[in-house]
Amino acid sequence: MRLHRLDITAFGPFGGVQSVDFDALSAAGIFLLHGPTGAGKTSVLDAVCYALYGSVPGARQGGQGTHLRSDHAEPAIRTEVRLELTVAGRRLEVTRQPPWERPKKRGTGTTLDKAQTWLREYDAMRGTWKDLSRSHQEIGEEITQLLGMSREQFCQVVLLPQGDFARFLRADAESRGKLLGRLFDTQRFADVEKRLAERRRATEARVREGDTALLADAHRMQQAAGDAMELPELAPGDPGLAVAVLAAAAVARGTAREHLTIAHCRLTAAESAHTRAQDELAEARELARLQHRFTEAQDRAARLAERAGEFEETRARMERGRKAETVAPALELREEAENAHRRATLAEAGARRALPEEHADSGAPGLAVAARRAAEELGSLASARRAEHRLTELLAERAGLDREERADEDTAREADAWLDGWEAARTALQARIDAAREAASRAESLAARRDPARRRLDAARRRDRLTSDAAAAERQALDSGQRAQKLRGDWLDLREQRLTGIAAELAAHLTDGAPCAVCGATEHPAPARKDAGHVDREAEQHASDAHQEAEREHVEHERRSTELHAALDAVTAEAGETPADRIAAEVAELEREFEQARQDASALHAAHEELRRAEAEREQRLQARQRSAVRAAARLTRRDTLDREQATLQDELTRARGAAETVAARAAQLERLAAVLTEAADAARTAEEAAVRLKDADARLADAAYRAGFDTPRAAAGALLDPATHRALQHRLDERQSEESAVRAVLAEPETAAAAERAPADLLATEERAAEAERRLREAASARDEAARRTTELDRLSARAEDGARRLAPLREEYDRVARLAALAAGTSADNERRMRLESYVLAARLEQVAAAATARLRLMSAGRYTLVHSDDRSGRGRSGLGLHVVDAWTGRERDTATLSGGETFFASLALALGLADVVTDEAGGVRLDTLFIDEGFGSLDDQTLDEVLDVLDSLRERDRSVGIVSHVGDLRRRIHAQLEVVKDRTGSSLRPRGI
Repeated sequence: MRLHRLDITAFGPFGGVQSVDFDALSAAGIFLLHGPTGAGKTSVLDAVCYALYGSVPGARQGGQGTHLRSDHAEPAIRTEVRLELTVAGRRLEVTRQPPWERPKKRGTGTTLDKAQTWLREYDAMRGTWKDLSRSHQEIGEEITQLLGMSREQFCQVVLLPQGDFARFLRADAESRGKLLGRLFDTQRFADVEKRLAERRRATEARVREGDTALLADAHRMQQAAGDAMELPELAPGDPGLAVAVLAAAAVARGTAREHLTIAHCRLTAAESAHTRAQDELAEARELARLQHRFTEAQDRAARLAERAGEFEETRARMERGRKAETVAPALELREEAENAHRRATLAEAGARRALPEEHADSGAPGLAVAARRAAEELGSLASARRAEHRLTELLAERAGLDREERADEDTAREADAWLDGWEAARTALQARIDAAREAASRAESLAARRDPARRRLDAARRRDRLTSDAAAAERQALDSGQRAQKLRGDWLDLREQRLTGIAAELAAHLTDGAPCAVCGATEHPAPARKDAGHVDREAEQHASDAHQEAEREHVEHERRSTELHAALDAVTAEAGETPADRIAAEVAELEREFEQARQDASALHAAHEELRRAEAEREQRLQARQRSAVRAAARLTRRDTLDREQATLQDELTRARGAAETVAARAAQLERLAAVLTEAADAARTAEEAAVRLKDADARLADAAYRAGFDTPRAAAGALLDPATHRALQHRLDERQSEESAVRAVLAEPETAAAAERAPADLLATEERAAEAERRLREAASARDEAARRTTELDRLSARAEDGARRLAPLREEYDRVARLAALAAGTSADNERRMRLESYVLAARLEQVAAAATARLRLMSAGRYTLVHSDDRSGRGRSGLGLHVVDAWTGRERDTATLSGGETFFASLALALGLADVVTDEAGGVRLDTLFIDEGFGSLDDQTLDEVLDVLDSLRERDRSVGIVSHVGDLRRRIHAQLEVVKDRTGSSLRPRGI
């Protein structure tokens, strides 16, 4: 990297425009940047850093860059820094403008302009500058990628702050680690440590989780074993936990199986005892049953003997009842005749009570004649009945006409009331129809606006997607352009190398006697030879192909970027700049209004239907009122006709009904009289016939009783048994015979008689012994089942524990391996003898390289006295790996760098800074640093040491470097001719070049 030119406007202490020509200052190799304290020497370096990275070093960065503006600047002048430099073979120009609070163009007050950044590249072939980007992020990434260094690394490598390196020499290992970590970007090694620690914690948590589950199974096994299992006194995560749990489980399973065997034996013994007790109980119960059976049979025989007389009486009564059954038909016949005579007599008396007085004493023939005369008179009233029926119909019709008249009057009143409100109802319905039509029109208008709004929303969403795609395509095109430019430079370099060695390539085809293609000579005494780095046609063609492929890729990326930007412009023209979420809200509001309008418009059909129904009802009510008027006129005519017919019928009925109120009443009187006379005649004939049948039944009954052996019919009737009594007496006789047979059978049983001769059975004692045996059997079975359940549960839990232990074994092995690696990387492992963290180990290697690079210059600055060495020794209780010592060749002793004097510390830190710059440069990919700045520290050197330091700095020119020394030491102004003086006054600082 080489700086060419720096332009500063309104930046820091510089109120106006200041320019620095680094090409002119660097021509001498070493130049001096000096000025009084506070003039702004460091601000020049800040401007370089700000141009490259958009920020300044250390605590001076803050407030988003607004504090960088010079207090001496005019309000209308904007702060700006422009830097022209060459890096990686490309000449670039970076321009940055921090945020600017400027006066408003209209009105009073100020407004804040955003920060601006430009990056341009010089095209040597065209002699013009080409714009690359105006994006802060893209420019920052491009500069960082080209330089290969972050801002912190740049400030340590290019802007060498001696004070920082003096502190670095005296710092402890932790502070050195922080600085070196920023410079060499060892965060990835710290991330490895963190990742290992996180993986160790995660694996440990999984191991603890598995051990916790294993301990939970162990506790369940202990509960299942009845606290006969001793758990290991280990916590989750402790080594050997799984082995201890499995061993305890094996012991518990063995104990449980022993208990199960003992329980089986006890159950077998209890079953045998229970069987014997049950047999004894069955035998005792059988003996007690037989003895009780014999005693009961004896008691039953005694009771039969006591009731022998009652049995004989029952048998005699049954015999008399069988004889009386032969008289039963005559008794039944006589009873039926008596009942019929009684009923006929009562019916005759009842019928005669209903007869008129003139017929009360008449016989059956006289009553029959009177009934015929009443029937004849009743037949003569048929015509009068028809007239009376017609009069009833006429009165009903007249009442119907009255009801119809009242109904027509009600209909007319209702129709008049409804028609009075017709105009108001029609107006309201028409208003609803008009509102629905208006809503339909509004819905059509909103529907026409909805599709464009949706298309605009889609365009806005495509615009947002295309914005990110276009930005990505633009970055991709920029990257491919840089790659194509680099490959083009590589191809041109190879082409130049090939042209340089083209003589050797041509000489390879020369043969003796054949003319040379260049000079035509046939003798070739000293043909050119290919050196080790010769580039042939194939290598050049390969580079050319790579360059052309990169160019095609760049053109494709540029084409895609152009297409995306064109598409973005198209959708932006359609969607505008309105955010998509706001357009979405507008579309949602439009949809809501459309749905509301469509819902309101949907009532149009219903309103039309309701109006149609109302008009139809109006027509119906008008027609009903007209029909009512027609019916009223017809009713007047009908009433006159009915009145004339009613008068004629009433005259006829008056003659026919006589003293009765109506013809029907007269007919009813005659019907009742005929019925009463007929009924009385029939009852008189029936009573006479019943008296004859009763007398005949009495004669037959007396004859049947005499033949059956009874003195009177009454005695025969008394001996007769009803079916229930007969069944009861027969049942008593059958029961006695059955009881006698059963008692004789029981007393004749041999086993029952033998049991009666034995001693009484002691059933209670036998049952107690059987119950005790059954209780012992249940206890033994329960104990056996509990032992079997415990054994099964322990087997299940043990199998699960063994399965868990098998699954946990690889995880524990992984945990042990990761824990060892994490402890080793963290420096806490016993295998890590120096307690060095992984990051510290890497930084120690870098520090060792820095010390070696710094020693080469320190030996020159100290006339061969001092050498910087890296030390792995631990400091106090801290960790080792970042120690830095100085070896004094005069004493041959190694001591800490903190023991150096002020001047020794300066040139030691300077040597360290230069060595660090070399190492960081190599670490950054070999980016060449052609411009360096050294800030302060020269005032602590004597003349001889100063000359030696300047000689070392002057030797940097051998690598085509230029070194800028920032100092206010007066002696340096006499020794260094190329100078840049910073002058300060009340209007701000200014820059004055001298000696160039």
